[in-house]
Amino acid sequence: MNEQERAGKRLLPEVATGERKLEHVRLCLEENVAGEGITSGMERYAFRHNPLPELNFDEVSLETAFIGKKVRTPLLISSMTGGSETTGAINERLARVANARGWALGVGSVRAAVEQPELAHTFEVRRWAPDIPVIANLGAVQLNYGFTTADFQRAVDIAGADMLVLHLNSLQEIFQPEGNTDFSGLLHRIEELCAKLDVPVGVKEVGFGMDGEMAQRLYAAGAAFVDVAGAGGTSWVQVEKYRNTNPVRRAAAEAFADWGIPTADCIREVRTLNPAGALIGSGGLHSGVDAAKAIALGADLAGFGRSLLESAVASDEALSQRLEQVEFELRTVMFGIGAGTVDELRGTSRLIERR
Repeated sequence: MNEQERAGKRLLPEVATGERKLEHVRLCLEENVAGEGITSGMERYAFRHNPLPELNFDEVSLETAFIGKKVRTPLLISSMTGGSETTGAINERLARVANARGWALGVGSVRAAVEQPELAHTFEVRRWAPDIPVIANLGAVQLNYGFTTADFQRAVDIAGADMLVLHLNSLQEIFQPEGNTDFSGLLHRIEELCAKLDVPVGVKEVGFGMDGEMAQRLYAAGAAFVDVAGAGGTSWVQVEKYRNTNPVRRAAAEAFADWGIPTADCIREVRTLNPAGALIGSGGLHSGVDAAKAIALGADLAGFGRSLLESAVASDEALSQRLEQVEFELRTVMFGIGAGTVDELRGTSRLIERR
């Protein structure tokens, strides 16, 4: 299918994308949208305590770098929202607090703003976050629905982003009433986009995980990084279940409550097969201890999503306190195993699998 044919497939969704994003936020706050019968896998790992860390706690450093960008912490606010006045305000708060605390920031899918330019301001986070890496976000499947290289560049420009991540959400699209379900031929189109854009392009899942072999193929296609976004946190099948009025689809969603690859398994497998690839570990992380485990398993950054949402909706103070807690927990782990830097944490032998 050529670009003109793909452009013909771009149709206005039955529900405006921005309205859908607001509904997603409401459902994530009010309903049980976590996967059931599956966890992130982080509980299977534990750190061996070091009774004499030979460190000054005040000198434990969280500073690191990602894709050439220095950051004060190895922590990421994962892509969440945008596209309406309410979700735009959430993005503004996320950007302000992330910048103050030195977290990297991913915005939700910028598709709404590409399709409706009047919504662009809800993703314009760079003015609130001048000092941190910002990651723009669009669905990879839009390459099959008329989005051109210029559209993806527009998403980057709107967010003032340093890089772009393409999300893979195939199962979500199946259960989404407005879903785009043609995922054919995408790897080649991702490769073309990686070659054309003037910023690094990464690829992420949205909560069902990425295996090492697929990550290997994506790196080979030019992906600058991958985000495994493993199972154990939000299940977007369960989110869409609440939006879908089709009784068959709603009932079928229950069969997929435990679908996906646990985050810990994803990180370990992707890192084993791709020792040099830039890697984000996200999916069901709730604490700085989880973040430490993700990094010790091989992630460069640890990403947090829905576990921050309630604080992000509440206030700057609540969100800042939540991020500070994660940082404190992470530094305490590092102190507790004698790792004074993120590199030392990443190379530790003190993470063990529980029997």
